[in-house]
Amino acid sequence: MSTLATDLIDAIKRQEILSQSEWLQAATELPLEDLQQLADDVRRELHPDNIVTYVVDRNVNYTNICTSVCTFCAFYRKPGSPEGYVLSYEDIYKKVEETIALGGSGILMQGGLHPDLPLDYYTGLLRELKTRYGVHLHCFSPTEIYGLSNVTGLSYEQILRQLKDAGLDSLPGGGGEILVDEFRKRRRTECNAEEWLEVMEVAHNLHIPTTATMMFDFGEKLEHRIQHLERLHELQSRTGGFVSFIPWTFQPDNTPLGKKFPNRTAPDEYLRWLAVSRIYLRNIPNLQVSWLTQGIATGRKGLHFGANDLGSIMIEENVISPAGAHHKATENLLRQSIIDEGFVPCKRKADYVRIETVAA
Repeated sequence: MSTLATDLIDAIKRQEILSQSEWLQAATELPLEDLQQLADDVRRELHPDNIVTYVVDRNVNYTNICTSVCTFCAFYRKPGSPEGYVLSYEDIYKKVEETIALGGSGILMQGGLHPDLPLDYYTGLLRELKTRYGVHLHCFSPTEIYGLSNVTGLSYEQILRQLKDAGLDSLPGGGGEILVDEFRKRRRTECNAEEWLEVMEVAHNLHIPTTATMMFDFGEKLEHRIQHLERLHELQSRTGGFVSFIPWTFQPDNTPLGKKFPNRTAPDEYLRWLAVSRIYLRNIPNLQVSWLTQGIATGRKGLHFGANDLGSIMIEENVISPAGAHHKATENLLRQSIIDEGFVPCKRKADYVRIETVAA
């Protein structure tokens, strides 16, 4: 091993502050097995109980109508499209009831940036869901809050306060992609990095826990990935509001961008950046591996590359599935996968509060 690699490993173990160039060197030049060991050490430090969590939920996509024309998305339909839809409350009730019947521990709800839906649609729906079912509501990404602000003229704080009062429990980290505007502006037309981060900071200040994501391998530079992690680390250092980080890979099918980047990310490349994420984002307590985009075999390996969460069985998912994420799982499969990798499974809610008592 080179002196540079040895020095980087020692610096990471001592939790020294590294420059962007040093992080990039670590991410690209350290052997995969060394990154794995470093990431696994962080996981053990943060989660010495040997428990790996998972969630049973459903991604209810209440509308596919969206004003943001993102080149990596196969889900959205422009306003006026005959393929556009908005789910009725009754349709959503049925989906929630099906989820609860399958042992669901929450509802993930996300949709497009609809130009006409009033805030009352969202608050009324949350109140009904909370009153009827008492289920954990993990809803509306920062891009949706940004869109609601444009539609209503209200501030992020005003919108999030009303949503929280109506029953919102936590906020998903969708729309993060890569938080570098130099790259971001070439991939989406709405919600820049500062706006995404501002929504998250406002949510954290209102004591609304959130997750964070990174979609990668769709044309960004490697240094953009490091800059993305840096932005999240900085915000987390101020607020402590991120409960988890979920890195996942671009799915190219049926997307305009897929013609330019048709290849899927290799498992070792995904695991490398999963490990880097765990090492860099030591201040975010949980790391979820994306079996949905990588498959359950890579998901299981990810539990040895820093991840302590296997994500959701994803009863329903309509955003990245049309782009080619066709992997499926049951609760039994996730639990057995966790056991087979030497860990103890535990069901949780979307805010990472465990809902089982287990003997580690």
